[in-house]
Amino acid sequence: MSGMTAEMKKIKKAEQKEAKLRMKQISKENNKIIKKFEKEKKRKKVDPSEYQTTMENPDNIIEIDNLHTYFFTDMGTVKSVNGVSIEVPKGKTVALVGESGCGKSVTSLSVMKLVQGPTGQIVDGAIRYNRKGGAVDIVKTPISEMQHIRGNEIAMIFQEPMTSLNPIFTIGYQIDETIKLHRPDMKDEDIKKQTIEMLKLVGIARAEGIYDCYPHELSGGMRQRVMIAMSLSCDPQFIIADEPTTALDVTIQAQILDLLRDIKQKIDASILLITHDLGVVAEMADYVVVMYAGKIVEQGTAHEVFLNPKHPYTMGLIKSKPAVGKVVDRLYSIPGAVPNPVSMPNYCFFKDRCDKCLAKCNGDIPELRYISEDHKVACHLYDSKGGK
Repeated sequence: MSGMTAEMKKIKKAEQKEAKLRMKQISKENNKIIKKFEKEKKRKKVDPSEYQTTMENPDNIIEIDNLHTYFFTDMGTVKSVNGVSIEVPKGKTVALVGESGCGKSVTSLSVMKLVQGPTGQIVDGAIRYNRKGGAVDIVKTPISEMQHIRGNEIAMIFQEPMTSLNPIFTIGYQIDETIKLHRPDMKDEDIKKQTIEMLKLVGIARAEGIYDCYPHELSGGMRQRVMIAMSLSCDPQFIIADEPTTALDVTIQAQILDLLRDIKQKIDASILLITHDLGVVAEMADYVVVMYAGKIVEQGTAHEVFLNPKHPYTMGLIKSKPAVGKVVDRLYSIPGAVPNPVSMPNYCFFKDRCDKCLAKCNGDIPELRYISEDHKVACHLYDSKGGK
């Protein structure tokens, strides 16, 4: 028995040594890749011709084209966004849906060029932004130019206002700072006046008093309204709302959604709404994009996707939503778990959780294809049904 134990210890030690060597090799390879991307980011005096581009459809505000955003870890490469393409038409709301960890927030951070480096990098693809002065590719746009775009032309409402707002500064100071950064010629009294107007716009009744409050003095719903006011303070063309109703009670959620809808109409903005709440999607969205494990599995108009879902994953998401007036013993949940992001399979990522899989599902990963004029799906079930 003692000999067996010694042998097992020896094997375990050898395995640990091999794992350390493997991690060291991965780290070395990652450092080479990261250095290349970081060097590109730090370039100064980049000629505008390098990032100026042309929109494929001039009616779109944003065109995300074959985007790949990876995280280079010592355990391996996590392909958080793996070939995503999304179009956001001007004046429309596009909802990005999926389970936690599917790549929704990383997609939005890529658009803002806020992916956490040096491990996180946009490695391929284009993000065309239809700017008033001419379209630019955000992936190639230098940080110095992005500072003019972020918060000014493209704004983001983060999903947790308590951690997004700085606890040591007043609400007024933080919104003032945003306006001052992008409107340096404005006088202090005009900036304060605009901040108070923005607080009133988002439905805060006692705006003058809230101006001097700290974040901890406000409720969750009030803080979320402040975040919306901050995002809209410079009249952006495009708003990214990253789960804006998370951790809010149902009544406040409805108020925030009504607020977003009203403001969108007032300032004629486009919205990319990131959520896992299908109720929110049905109420807000013109178009729906369903993500799973870093890829798009279905997209189309909200009407098409909700009334005629095609991908088994989308069907599962809709089935798992509680229905008013329907009594069930247990809510439905999609069986299984998302595959390990470091070692994704070389077949359909959803196959091991799917109850409709075919023999073909063991082969190539299905491509996104049209099944109608406004509806795309990535599933082998529709390979022989006239997909374009």
